[in-house]
Amino acid sequence: MRVLLTGGTGYIGASVLDRLLSGGHRVTAVVRSAEKAERVRARGAEPAIADLSDGDALRELAAASDGVVHVASPGDETSAAVDEVAVTSFLRALRDTDRPFVHTTGVWLHGSGSAITESTAMNTPRLTAWRVPLANQVRDAQVVRTSVIAPAVVYGHGGGLLNLVAAGPRTAGNAPALTMVGPGDQHWSTVHVDDLAELYVLALEKAPAGLYFLGVGGVNPTVREITEAVSRCVGLAGRVDPEPVVQTLDRLGLLGEALLLDQQASGGTARRVLGWSRQGPPVLDDIARTDF
Repeated sequence: MRVLLTGGTGYIGASVLDRLLSGGHRVTAVVRSAEKAERVRARGAEPAIADLSDGDALRELAAASDGVVHVASPGDETSAAVDEVAVTSFLRALRDTDRPFVHTTGVWLHGSGSAITESTAMNTPRLTAWRVPLANQVRDAQVVRTSVIAPAVVYGHGGGLLNLVAAGPRTAGNAPALTMVGPGDQHWSTVHVDDLAELYVLALEKAPAGLYFLGVGGVNPTVREITEAVSRCVGLAGRVDPEPVVQTLDRLGLLGEALLLDQQASGGTARRVLGWSRQGPPVLDDIARTDF
């Protein structure tokens, strides 16, 4: 399959790129610079230099593909506007072709919950509220084989948000402790980056139109458990210290609001429909072998 991929030089997208190539797909990776073009070319993909806000370029690239996997996002105040252009352009290019389009949201959209599934109502933090209407637009598209993936907190190969935990403040004194994000009793749903990449490829190849998948590895540790494991890795002997919520919000802003959510989620639809399963190590085991 000739696949158009956005985000192929990012943390998640690079893993998706490798999985697509290992599966025999031909990949055109949308990149923003000559430097990034060389990076994806070295991995075996064909680069296409274009901006995600350039709707005409995206439509042309998508029209020449057999399917699109959209992982990229600017991750700043332009994200909503840029993603709207990209989604609209891809859907227009693929209209009436029944070719697949795999879009990305995130598990945070469901807010806090102890048993989150694909049918759980949305209760979105402000950081990601803009993703909801776009995800609905994708799922409601006609005569395009759309699917939407909502990743959990992604880990593996030393990347992802666990680096934010490792870089957190330390307490003073002879036995410093690593400061947790908030009180530490909130749960984070997690997924290994390679397992998530496998889910994207399965959705591209097999997912019926309009389905929504939680990209969740089935392991939902507390922030305290995660931070204790990271603390051991950075030489603090597992010592941790809670952070008042107001300080977390001052330190991390809207991201802190999202990380204070208490989420325990499962990816049942992906397992049932696509046969997806966790292959990577659970998050606490992965932390133990990571050099932060």
